[in-house]
Amino acid sequence: MPTKTWLGKFFILELLFVFLWNSGFIGAEYGLPFAGPFTLLFWRYLALTGLLGVWLVLSGRFSWPGHRLAGRMGMVGILAHGVWLTCALLALDMGVPAGIVALVTALQPLLTGTLSGYVLGERTDARQWLGLILGFGGVVIAVGARLTLDGTTPPLGYLIPFGSVVGITIASLLQRRWTREGSPDSQPLDLTLFYQSLATTLALLLPAWWIEGFATQWVAPFVGTMVWLVVAVSLGAYWSMWRLLAREEATRVASLFYLSPPVTMLMAWIAFGDTLILTDVLGLIVAGGGVVLVYRIGVRRPPLASKAEG
Repeated sequence: MPTKTWLGKFFILELLFVFLWNSGFIGAEYGLPFAGPFTLLFWRYLALTGLLGVWLVLSGRFSWPGHRLAGRMGMVGILAHGVWLTCALLALDMGVPAGIVALVTALQPLLTGTLSGYVLGERTDARQWLGLILGFGGVVIAVGARLTLDGTTPPLGYLIPFGSVVGITIASLLQRRWTREGSPDSQPLDLTLFYQSLATTLALLLPAWWIEGFATQWVAPFVGTMVWLVVAVSLGAYWSMWRLLAREEATRVASLFYLSPPVTMLMAWIAFGDTLILTDVLGLIVAGGGVVLVYRIGVRRPPLASKAEG
């Protein structure tokens, strides 16, 4: 495949992933007036589990991977989906701007990359530590200013997104450790996502019922939002991400997550009229400097023709 054609297709796939992934923040904020955070996520993952289950059964690929592997997939699912999204939605429900939530959660790849040195024995140099400090500093600038200026949102709302960072970081480190162990138990993406989704649904069942009583307004805007979150975000964003990983280095794909704050802020401005303040921009710039230090982004090279055509 010619280089220009490959670059064009890759760029379109990058744009698709960034758009779909970050639209999740906006979709969640659209849906929250009609259902609480736990209930919204419960319906979302119940629908996702059902869709994936039907797909796996009809395609003849449904299988039980065993208690050990199912437990691992379930644990990663609860941390990477349940904890991550619950904390993000709780913050949005308290009135934290979607762009600020995206900025805080964008710390995760930085934290994962840096802590890998301790958890997995991988080399962590001074540049990475400086990058993490800068990234965290950018978040502190933006969140600190919002805490000072925002007289309506409770301070807890700005701290909860850090729970998202902790949850998905633990999940990422666990997954990387198991992968490094050379486990032969890897499963297809759709089957893995099914068990992760099932575990997340079961974990959300109690709080959605006990705290919110499954209270839901089944109106057209909510149904449309749920369809978007399940099909476009949970399925479409994951599909595009794995297509990118099949064609490019994981580090380059991970760097796309750092587009989340500015893209989400732009989407929130268009959808809800959210406004940026100077410290939001300053925080983005400082955090961006941290990203540059942690991830050395080289010249993109096209894959081999045989792989590109596959």
